[in-house]
Amino acid sequence: MMSDNPEHYLLDCSGCKLDLRRKPVVMGILNLTPDSFSDGGMFQLPGEKTDLDRAVDYALSMVGEGAVIIDVGGESSRPGAIKISAAEEIRRTAPFISLLRKKSDVLISIDTYKAEVAEAALRQGAQIVNDISGFTFDRALPSVCRKYRAAAVLMHAPLTPQAMKWSTETSPEPEEITRRVMAFLQGAIDSAKNAGIDNIVVDPGFGFGKSVGENFRLLGNLRELLKLQRPLLAGVSRKSFLGHAVKKQGEGEIPPAERCDATTAAETIAFLNGASIIRAHNVRSAVHAAAVVDAMKNAMA
Repeated sequence: MMSDNPEHYLLDCSGCKLDLRRKPVVMGILNLTPDSFSDGGMFQLPGEKTDLDRAVDYALSMVGEGAVIIDVGGESSRPGAIKISAAEEIRRTAPFISLLRKKSDVLISIDTYKAEVAEAALRQGAQIVNDISGFTFDRALPSVCRKYRAAAVLMHAPLTPQAMKWSTETSPEPEEITRRVMAFLQGAIDSAKNAGIDNIVVDPGFGFGKSVGENFRLLGNLRELLKLQRPLLAGVSRKSFLGHAVKKQGEGEIPPAERCDATTAAETIAFLNGASIIRAHNVRSAVHAAAVVDAMKNAMA
């Protein structure tokens, strides 16, 4: 399902087009971090160096599986993560983006809330800024996006990763989380537009400052966010709330790598409820989920 403003679903990403008017796409996750919750340290070499060639090969393999966007992260945003300097985040991400850009014309997103990091990434060829804070952590970030004509993914995160804690508590009012997220994202859209940015994607921020119940309520109510008249990105891949749903009574927390089947189920629900972009660790599974939903919709048209 698309909004009543289809022009908002044809995004200009630093001069490159991302067309979300006909069918959704998959964004492949590539973290160059030692401490991300699922794939931290995947490309680490001794001495805190990054195996750039292996990381680029992995990115290209995701492109081969159908990823339209590669989302590059240099700082973990898991609850309780240690904040790093902009200089360190640039050291981790900018050389990789430069090398990937030389080998592929895939859309590249930089997963950061820091203006300095975003600018370094955009200089190296990134075209999208994926900000977990919806332009609230660094007020200089919108001007950087405008300068490079980058598209912006604006996510709902009520707290910094350092302040977030895992919780099973939920609001007694079922619709509260959806209203809260919608109000925040509308404010983020307004801030972006006031800064001269109109190529916007919104992300409800699954797992960020939300309880298990709130995450599932938000997933079930995702279609409500289409009222914001912007493409929706859903990042549910391997999140803890999915492990909570599938674990057996008495079991401890299910590791991220064992949440893949639950992830595919949640991604399918997100596609059915109007998500235009799925941010995924397992690109192939997400692409297949999108294809099944698309085939069903075409058969029913």
